[in-house]
Order: sequence, then structure tokens, then C-alpha cells
Amino acid sequence: MTTTPPCQPGFDRRYDVQGLDAIDVAVLDTFPYVRDDDPIRYPGEPMEIEIVTDEFSPVCPWSGLPDFGRLEIRYLPREKCVELKSLKYYLTSYRFVGIYHEHATRRLLADLTKLLDPLSMTIRCDYGMRGGLNTVCTVRYVAEGQAAQAPVAGAAK
Repeated sequence: MTTTPPCQPGFDRRYDVQGLDAIDVAVLDTFPYVRDDDPIRYPGEPMEIEIVTDEFSPVCPWSGLPDFGRLEIRYLPREKCVELKSLKYYLTSYRFVGIYHEHATRRLLADLTKLLDPLSMTIRCDYGMRGGLNTVCTVRYVAEGQAAQAPVAGAAK
């Protein structure tokens, strides 16, 4: 007769997670890359913009436990820049969304390139150590004809 060892209380626990529809893309806002009221052309065009946060935290779709990541967004704007407060609200909307690391990173790129239509964009997320494994996901977008101006991968540490 085979017996199953008793399961520790709580080891079978799963937390509820939200679906992808909870990602609040509508909150994202932009502002013009160049001010219409500034007649001076700035040297060093195009400008590379880098946004970094240690507070990106979607949840594991299997357990519902939070995954904490260091998120780096680097882009060369074409006409628009992302407004930071709206980006923070957008990123916070991932807080209870059950999504794998790889899917979250690709979703960020899809949403932000659709919003901004940048010359290029790189998104890197280091999700940290879990169970002895570290996951770092990097995705890149380069607009047609812009390959020479793509941000340098991994330059932000």
C-alpha cells in the first residue's frame, strides 16, 4: 500500500491573479519631444532617454506571488516622449497581473512602441534570483532604416 506524505499546510496555496485586461494602457500619456516654442535646435540629436526602476512587480501566473524586477527602458524618440507619472501608473497596473517574465517584457515593448513610435527602443528586465535561477529578459525594437541608431544593449547597469 502506497501512502502520500501529508502536505505542509499552505504549500498548495495559490493566490488569485488578474488577467491581461488589467494592464492599464489607457493611462499612458505623452508629450512632444521638441517644444514648439523653442527656436533653438539642440546639438546631439537624437537624444537617448533611459528610464530605470526597481519597482516593477508583476506576479507569477502559477502561484500569484510577486516577481520583483529592475526595469530599464531606453529609447530614441521620434516625436513623442512618455510622461513619467503615467508610466508609473501603467507599470503599477501589472501589480496583480499573472504573467511570465518573458511575456511581461514583450508586452511592455509592444505597448510602448505603439504609444511612442520611437526610432528604437530596448527594454531589459532583471527579475532577480528565484530558486537559484536569475531571469534577465531583453527585447529590442528598431524602426525601419534606423539600425545604426539603436540604443546600446546593457549599457545601463
